[in-house]
Amino acid sequence: MDRRPLGRTGIRVPSLCLGTMTFGVQCDEPASFAIMDRAFAAGVDFFDTADVYPLGGGLPTVGRTEEIIGKWLVERGLRSRVFLATKCRGQMGSATNDVGLSRFHIQRAVEASLRRLQTDVIDLYQTHFFDPYTPIDETLRALDDLVRAGKVRYVGCSNYPLYRLAEAASAARELGLTRYETLQPRYNLLYREIETELLPYARQEKLGVIVYNPIAGGLLSGKYRAGEKPREGTRFTLKGAGEMYQHRYWDQVQLGAVEELAKEVEARGLSLASVATAWVLGQPGITSAIIGASRAEQLEATVAGAELKLDPEVQKLCDGVWWNLPRRPVAEGYR
Repeated sequence: MDRRPLGRTGIRVPSLCLGTMTFGVQCDEPASFAIMDRAFAAGVDFFDTADVYPLGGGLPTVGRTEEIIGKWLVERGLRSRVFLATKCRGQMGSATNDVGLSRFHIQRAVEASLRRLQTDVIDLYQTHFFDPYTPIDETLRALDDLVRAGKVRYVGCSNYPLYRLAEAASAARELGLTRYETLQPRYNLLYREIETELLPYARQEKLGVIVYNPIAGGLLSGKYRAGEKPREGTRFTLKGAGEMYQHRYWDQVQLGAVEELAKEVEARGLSLASVATAWVLGQPGITSAIIGASRAEQLEATVAGAELKLDPEVQKLCDGVWWNLPRRPVAEGYR
């Protein structure tokens, strides 16, 4: 699999990263192990998770995904061969300070993640989304301490708008602290807001860009059609997450656009999921795309996208989808 520089660091990662938020609710431990086995065999040795995962579980299940990954790493003996990323920020308990990016929460969160992942160091530690209640210097000093202590190798952020990212970069320079080396934004054929300013800034500052939702939560798999209702057992109906995913993608305009694109792509003997993944990976400045699954066989199409080169006609069809969609307000906070 193609390997790309992780921003300005000396690390090279595969162009695909395994997303794991299905582990523990949408798929049990054996299914999660099968997904990791399939991904690793395909050359995807970059795993992304978060302490608050699995998606759709709530407080009773937080940390379960990291526990499953940690067990797999130990049983397979592959910790040294996997570039491991996790995140902190989300609600991890019922107490007032069991959330956020304060020094108090970050220090406790990283120790808990290390225990669950059964490792002594996290390769990439990311702030899941920004915290409007904590000064950026407090967050950056706490992260810098983790790097200096050898508990974290690199730090990154997720879901930051440009002004928050620039604020963090400025503070890191002024204070001589470890900076965010990576950014994890939402990006796909149906959501290209980051192209206006965030991606150009990331290219200029040599940030690694690890995008999530490359197939729009499954909408760009080609299995949905206009007029349908969200299917049970999918991300669009998952407790605690379905409402968010429906808000992002489930409207008749987007469903219709996807249906038309799927017809064009399938008429050429291609998989829409492969095409959507290839399109994302072909955009300037993208380091890696996070692919997920609830069954191991679902990885086949997205993994194939890493090797697919789109011809100009298909590229034009993909490019045209976004420009025909109605513009929406950009949500503040978690994007």
